[in-house]
Amino acid sequence: MTTTRSEDGTPPRARLAGWPTPLEPAPRLARALGLDADDLWVKRDDLTGLGGGGNKIRKLEWTCGAALAEGATVLVTTGAPQSNHARLTAAAGARLGLRVVLVLAGTPGSSASGNLALDGLFGATVVWADDREKLGSRAQEVAEEVRARGEVPALIPFGGSSALGARGYVECARELLEQSPDLGTVVVALGSGGTMAGLVAHLGAARVLGVHVGAVPDPARTVADLTSELSGTACAPQSLRLRLDQVGDGYGTLTEPVMSALTLAARTEGIVLDPVYTGRAMAGLVAAVEGGDITRGQRTVFVHTGGLPGLFGHPATLGRAEAELLRPPATPT
Repeated sequence: MTTTRSEDGTPPRARLAGWPTPLEPAPRLARALGLDADDLWVKRDDLTGLGGGGNKIRKLEWTCGAALAEGATVLVTTGAPQSNHARLTAAAGARLGLRVVLVLAGTPGSSASGNLALDGLFGATVVWADDREKLGSRAQEVAEEVRARGEVPALIPFGGSSALGARGYVECARELLEQSPDLGTVVVALGSGGTMAGLVAHLGAARVLGVHVGAVPDPARTVADLTSELSGTACAPQSLRLRLDQVGDGYGTLTEPVMSALTLAARTEGIVLDPVYTGRAMAGLVAAVEGGDITRGQRTVFVHTGGLPGLFGHPATLGRAEAELLRPPATPT
């Protein structure tokens, strides 16, 4: 697999998917939310192809491009047990011919379904770190162990979120402006921060609404710092549009607004969201409409960042979804 570098000195990029991703209308969901049919569109970054799809591929094109340019033979990264980023790093490694070591928070014996099953299918090795706060230091140790064996490690940041990785969402923002020049608000899950940072760097803070999922302790500062580094212009945390009301009891937990949002998207548009990222983002969109932050008559784009395999590793959500099969059929209206 070769990398490309532009004549203007842009960093090398490993091509892992075809772009642009589709921008699709969601008229039935829009009307269910009280918007006009043409107000709501979905940017299908879940349809990026490699490894089950998702937003992390945009970041990995840049971080893996740098790794290849540096002669890396092993990718090392971190995440939660059901990390979408870890899954797609494993897939990218398989595509690029690189070994992958995933340093995940938890202990052996965690559920082997969902993303974890795909990690194994793609050939990744998992190293468990029972203290989430020590993920970074454990990854450094793993990289040194790899180096001691004569291999060349490349550390890919948590969530793929660095100024380099966020370039992928500058590209996404450019696609959006070409597909919908009149867009008003872009709604996106805010996890490790790089996706929102890339969008803000190109679209401006006023047009991007990030819905915090509980993955980082200070989401505003995280996004502002990444945006500042990426754009070369200071981004103030207070300038960002954030919703902090969808975390519930914490990252990974299922809340009633999220379950409602998952069900609504599925039953109006046949779109499947996950309970940690896109489900929270949709719940945030619903709350933004109810609160008047998003209004009828403006073009709103929901960025579907993927995560479907994680749904199958989330027992609480699967239990609720399966219970729906036992409900009596609704009376036609």
